[in-house]
Amino acid sequence: MTRISDRTVLFADLRGSTALFETLGNAEATSVVTHCVRALADPVAAQQGQLVKTLGDGLMAAFDDPAQAVAAALLMHDLLEGMVSRGSERGASSGLRGLRLQVGVARGEVVEMAGDCFGDAVNVAARLLDHASDNETLVTADVLMGLPADMRPRFRSLDRLVLRGRAEPVAVHVMGGRRGAGSELAVTQFGDVTGVHEPDGLRLMWGGQQRVVACHQLPVVLGRSPQAAFCVDDSRVSRSHARLDWHGGSFQLTDLSFNGTYVRFNDGEIVSLRRGSCTLHGSGSIGLGGSPSDPASACVSFDVLRFADTQPQPMLALR
Repeated sequence: MTRISDRTVLFADLRGSTALFETLGNAEATSVVTHCVRALADPVAAQQGQLVKTLGDGLMAAFDDPAQAVAAALLMHDLLEGMVSRGSERGASSGLRGLRLQVGVARGEVVEMAGDCFGDAVNVAARLLDHASDNETLVTADVLMGLPADMRPRFRSLDRLVLRGRAEPVAVHVMGGRRGAGSELAVTQFGDVTGVHEPDGLRLMWGGQQRVVACHQLPVVLGRSPQAAFCVDDSRVSRSHARLDWHGGSFQLTDLSFNGTYVRFNDGEIVSLRRGSCTLHGSGSIGLGGSPSDPASACVSFDVLRFADTQPQPMLALR
């Protein structure tokens, strides 16, 4: 029987599972991944959701209420966090320590047929995973509007993202408080940067390509895909490799790739991002898929622009 209804669709994906098969072997890795996916299915049932199917190292679920889907995502993050922390205990599988979770949630008209779901909301929820960092939950604006007022402040806007295979950009929001480093604060080489005036723009340069973006134009995705806002056509670069967005009055770079992102600041220090985030300041270069010290790497130069710094300053009167 075919049924058309308004549903909220959730995709959850375990990151780091592929590496388990190299380090643990097929039998133990399969056991670890299967155990984790089964555990992640429990919050679906707890929030009256429908487990549509498991997908090897992830799952797809559907909910009648957006709040149920978001609550399930929160429980999933908590469950995996607990399993990862137990991975350091004696007798636990060491493979647990490298697992991370990405969740994408979208809402819309869904066609339910033969136990499966089809429709634009399904495609959007799946494609959101391309733009999610480790331990992040991304939701569409339709999901956010369906949440109770007290849940909405947990999310911040990433503006409109171009999703793979979709012509129209989608308004996306990220749930706060979930980062791979255990904190939503971005890493910066100088720690606390409070007291510094907010930057006015960010200049990006690669090859003959140059673009200046302001905070209201973010997020910007850097990647090999022609649909990426800043396209870097190099074989070591992922289709959606890294995401630039505006958070806390600064430009924040988040790695979304398999090969990693590296930032070299103008003093020579290099910060390695593996599904983590970094606050950009000053100038330097962003290595996509390799360190900027490697001549073969695709490196995007950046300059954080503060127009006030270029204005003539009044002279102080001598006493």
